[in-house]
Amino acid sequence: MGGTNPDRGKTVSTVLGRRLGGELLRMRLQRKQGQAAAAKALTASATKVAKMERGLVPMRDPDIRALCHLYGERDETVIERLLELAAVDRDRRKAKGWWSQHPQLASLLEYVALEAVATHIRTWQHSLVPGLLQTPDYVRALATGAGFWDDPAAIDPFVESRIARQIRLEGEQPLHLSAVLHESVLRQHIGGRDVMKQQLSRLLDVAKQPNVTLQVVPYSAGAHPAMTNGFSILSFAEPGALDVVHMDTTLTAIWLEDEIDTPRHGRSFERLTELTLSPRDSAQLINASLKEL
Repeated sequence: MGGTNPDRGKTVSTVLGRRLGGELLRMRLQRKQGQAAAAKALTASATKVAKMERGLVPMRDPDIRALCHLYGERDETVIERLLELAAVDRDRRKAKGWWSQHPQLASLLEYVALEAVATHIRTWQHSLVPGLLQTPDYVRALATGAGFWDDPAAIDPFVESRIARQIRLEGEQPLHLSAVLHESVLRQHIGGRDVMKQQLSRLLDVAKQPNVTLQVVPYSAGAHPAMTNGFSILSFAEPGALDVVHMDTTLTAIWLEDEIDTPRHGRSFERLTELTLSPRDSAQLINASLKEL
């Protein structure tokens, strides 16, 4: 994935491309169609179909519509979502999405691109406030605490890039966010008392939005199935579509896209929601933590 390859946009498998290709593959298998039939519908080779299904090539809108027609998909909403995903993938490959204006998002480019077209995100965090809910000062405190910055002046652009993502919670078709936090997130004094006061107030405000569900797992819940890792599950509008799971580690990001690990994380999230306080009681706990500051 070097930066000097002129064919980079045509040969790279991206999370977005695999996500779209996987949906087309799922539709083809459900209809019991072979790659030869798909190739005939596109007036192309079976090799091209294989590359499309593996996310190795950007996809043209006419090709997507032709395959949807072949596979019997008539729901225009589903088709439009696939076309939107393809458009974002093409922008991602050409570095044309809004996120390309924020080079500080380098480690999150794939995630932010998928976040831009997701309809629902379920996120579990045991140590940090989710990025979509962070205040600028909280982001700045995290960046400063990480100690990775040779130039302190670069931190402000990084903060701006992180906050820019939060536009997905607004507008006519906002992202639906289900956030589950461990109580320790409320107690960890990132940036000090004043920063945490602002951050907890932000959580209380955003929890009032109809597209946001915010719940807390209290200390009293004890052991649970997601104690070791925070993760986010990105969902899309297509019926039966596989979700995508994203996990951050200290040095890299991990994507889970298969039919075993992805549902497993979905079940873990469901189990977590059984251990949470209700949204109302969660807000009361956040408010109590705020008063303690």
